[in-house]
Amino acid sequence: MEQTLQGTIIYGDEFEPLDGIITIEDGIIKDIEEKKINADTIIAPCFVNAHTHIGDSVIKDPPYLPLAELVQPPDGLKHSILAQTSTGDLVASMKATIQDMIKTGTCAFMDFREGGVTGVKALNEALSGSQIEVKSFGRPVDNDMSYLDSCDGTGISSTSDLEIDVIREVARHTKRKGKKFAIHAGERDSTDILPAIGLEPDLLIHLTHAGKKEIRLIKEASIPVVVCLRSNFITGSGLPPIKKMLDEGIVVAAGTDNVMLNSVNMFSEMEFLAKTVIYDDRQVFKLCTLNGAKVSGIDNELGSIKTGKKARLMVLNKKSDNMQGIRNPLSSLVRRARPDDIIRII
Repeated sequence: MEQTLQGTIIYGDEFEPLDGIITIEDGIIKDIEEKKINADTIIAPCFVNAHTHIGDSVIKDPPYLPLAELVQPPDGLKHSILAQTSTGDLVASMKATIQDMIKTGTCAFMDFREGGVTGVKALNEALSGSQIEVKSFGRPVDNDMSYLDSCDGTGISSTSDLEIDVIREVARHTKRKGKKFAIHAGERDSTDILPAIGLEPDLLIHLTHAGKKEIRLIKEASIPVVVCLRSNFITGSGLPPIKKMLDEGIVVAAGTDNVMLNSVNMFSEMEFLAKTVIYDDRQVFKLCTLNGAKVSGIDNELGSIKTGKKARLMVLNKKSDNMQGIRNPLSSLVRRARPDDIIRII
């Protein structure tokens, strides 16, 4: 089945706006024709949310507490609530969050799932029938790592939360299974960054307190990083040195982190990035799309509009009350656009 879209296309890996027509066949971008047209739409690649905890959907209005009291295992608020939540309620809350992601322009996400094999199976149940793509990272419970048979890897909270020898064995077992190993680091302070780098992870999360030495070592080890600015801001962790990491050539992507602290709305994450730490609209959009696809290992299919890639696109209204009068489609998309400006999602 063939369909066409026309408008201002945020085109290619450099996200250059051009007017033209996209031809889609069987869900794949077949052709992109640059053509002068009169269209009131912007066609952009959908977001890739590179770090979430959607199990946190069971609590969306926590009290203002220090980070450790909110999320540190095993006694943090989220873990206490998750332990009291039935599987049915957990699945239902995650389903709602997945639908929210889809409606707000996200086509893929990476999730850290607590609860061992039970937690991973609950996520897979929540995903049933959905078109969104996911890379899921489980976490061992009582040394049981059978969750690896049902997900893409392991996601550990921090080297400060478990004995380093235990984490090292978890990392080794994960890699022996041919799966990815990811870990939070540098969120509360810098003490867990070097131990995390020493584990040779496939992905680091946060790096809020990374200094020059840590950034250099991350670059040398070619480890990608995911930053979660709104989450770090609300927990008082500070803002990560993203520009320094980008200047070193580190692949940096963006995620919304815990659902209990922030919505999964990537428009909000993108605007916050653009107005706090990266005054480069093209780079911000890249963090939220192509770089998210890169760290997820799906950039050959998603993250930008190119011939041969999947047509996972959002069409926005240039003439909405919010967007009326824009002059730079990419800058306006990054700094101003909202989910209610979307008129169609492919």
